[in-house]
Amino acid sequence: MNDGHVHRPVLLKEVVEFLIPRAGGLYVDCTLGGAGHAGEILKVGGGNARLIGIDRDEAALERAKALLKGYGGNVELHYGRYEDLSGIIGDRNVDGILFDLGVSSFMLDDPSRGFSFDKDGPLDMRMDRGQSLTAHEIVNSWERRDLAHIFRKYGEEPFAGKVAARIDRERAIAPIETTLQLARIVSESLPYKKSKVHPATKIFQALRIAVNGELEELGQALLHGIDRLSPGGRIAVISFHSLEDRIVKQTFARLAKGCDCPPSLPQCVCGKKPIVKMVTRKPVTADDSEIGMNPRARSAKLRVAERVAV
Repeated sequence: MNDGHVHRPVLLKEVVEFLIPRAGGLYVDCTLGGAGHAGEILKVGGGNARLIGIDRDEAALERAKALLKGYGGNVELHYGRYEDLSGIIGDRNVDGILFDLGVSSFMLDDPSRGFSFDKDGPLDMRMDRGQSLTAHEIVNSWERRDLAHIFRKYGEEPFAGKVAARIDRERAIAPIETTLQLARIVSESLPYKKSKVHPATKIFQALRIAVNGELEELGQALLHGIDRLSPGGRIAVISFHSLEDRIVKQTFARLAKGCDCPPSLPQCVCGKKPIVKMVTRKPVTADDSEIGMNPRARSAKLRVAERVAV
């Protein structure tokens, strides 16, 4: 399924170095995408390394099926979301788990998916085309105050109210139908600022998160994944914005701390023990060489934790 798209998995070398794939190991790629990470994990792990791949995008699963066909029965692909992780893994213990969060480059580069503010397409933004909620519905039918709320919460846009008000005025005249139409409206709503970042970036991020419910299920999915890790197994998470990274950082830190008794108590009474240890104290980022080849790697942050025996 070669459509001419060159897929560059972000922080590929670092992911493999931290997960340490081995022969006979079982690994889970929860966000299969272009299967670049998955393929490298299988390659480094040797002939009998096994992989469970999960994605909510059926097109991604079809690409992965073609790309990984040489590994035969060592690959198990599933259509699903983060929240399906427990059911997919079942009672198996795994040696490594990867979350490569955000939208794949295939989706960004396909105008028909509606994720990009510099390519004209329908206001869609669904990672899973089987779901009903789209960006078009949110933009054209949600209350103005609800738009402002998601722009502020998920996009961290300081002018959320201004953008929501402008959208409200525009849609009263005619529905907002396309990505370029929305990008223009957003740009005209904001005070002019010289920046390399497109003015609509935060609004498009907020809409994408709202459409796909990305943050609501992330924390729970991390817990489910860690619960199925064998002692010594590792979980690696690549995030692309501060909201995702904050959830990952706080989840890992809480599980690495164990005890959650109030500081005023002279000794622990909760009995909780650390479940993981931090492998990366600070997030790992792409070097200049990778960013030069793949500008989207600029915002990537990788955090890794290791399961400890409890």
